[in-house]
Amino acid sequence: MINGEQRQLLHKFVVYDMAVQSLQRDYEVIENLKMSKVYLPILDNLLKAITNDYYNLKRLLAKDKIRVVKWEKNVEYFSDLTVATAGEDLVLTYANQALKTQVEKLLICHQMTGTD
Repeated sequence: MINGEQRQLLHKFVVYDMAVQSLQRDYEVIENLKMSKVYLPILDNLLKAITNDYYNLKRLLAKDKIRVVKWEKNVEYFSDLTVATAGEDLVLTYANQALKTQVEKLLICHQMTGTD
């Protein structure tokens, strides 16, 4: 079982995880643009900041013996996240569009202020 604080930390980790994956996919596309020299430094800084926060969250979860086991898209609009805890495994269901919106907000906020 995980408590409310751990669940919030886990959710934040999930959003950061999705943000890192999204930025890494976008990086490959942006590298091929004619104006890549303009966009890549911006993306590099954003990816570095998000990745740093991602690893800090991962370490905090690891202290509580919480780790993500796998993601599974169960239907078009929802995905299941399997999480291993000290006591038992949990399956949490996330709405894909809600996660996408939270990732976008996180990236915009980090880009504007450098924080979450």
